[in-house]
Amino acid sequence: VLAGNVVRGRAECIRAVVWYSDLVGFTRIADVQGAQTVLAMLNDYAEALVESIEAQGGHVLKFIGDGLLAIFPDRDESNGCERALDAAADARRRLDALNATRREAGLPVSDADVALHIGELLYGNVGSPRRLDFTVLGSAVNEAARIEALCSSLDQRVIVSSAFVEAGGAAVRARLVSLGRYALKGVARPQELYTLDPG
Repeated sequence: VLAGNVVRGRAECIRAVVWYSDLVGFTRIADVQGAQTVLAMLNDYAEALVESIEAQGGHVLKFIGDGLLAIFPDRDESNGCERALDAAADARRRLDALNATRREAGLPVSDADVALHIGELLYGNVGSPRRLDFTVLGSAVNEAARIEALCSSLDQRVIVSSAFVEAGGAAVRARLVSLGRYALKGVARPQELYTLDPG
């Protein structure tokens, strides 16, 4: 917006790291809590995630209910992957601290499932003449969402793709452990997925 890129249909092709995250068990919590409690909770968790992302140079593009879409663009792909991984690790620390504070106050707690992927994206304005949305589109976003959906079944809070690991190089690979190969809905071939090394 500040750069004046607010024309409908104006977009550019970029390659960037995609962050796709979602709160854990939010629907269940929202069903039993009042609207103000739910809104305050969303804001608490959004603040923790956004601060982690922005501290590493990421750009938050949109909130999708209790989900969040962000990108880490960088000419140096390995650097973009390292920054995204740093943000995910920092988010884990912030969420642990937030949950401790909320438990002490008797408030409901949640967590965030995070997927990191990298790929080609269409970055710009999409929508109608009266309502534009500045966002990213492309199969990389869809893949990130599919990977995030596996977090609960694999009992992991952060999962990254094989493309992310390849782009990140040795420094990123050294911080991760393999979860094995998995089929993703709508993706032709199974791929190896990774998570943060707990050690």
